[in-house]
Amino acid sequence: MTYVDTSNISSQMFITVLLFLLVIAPLFSLAILRFFEGKRKTGFMLILSGIMTYLVFQIIMWIFF
Repeated sequence: MTYVDTSNISSQMFITVLLFLLVIAPLFSLAILRFFEGKRKTGFMLILSGIMTYLVFQIIMWIFF
């Protein structure tokens, strides 16, 4: 059994990842809900906004960490 060493993760990185996960995950789950409701345009917009938020997150992680 192996363990993941999390002692090298800074508090700033942890908070950044947590905040982005609180934004990205609900966008995708709302998109799935909208697809089941038959609102395809809203679902695609939510998926697109989730992808854009993920790209912003990747840029921030690349610049600061």
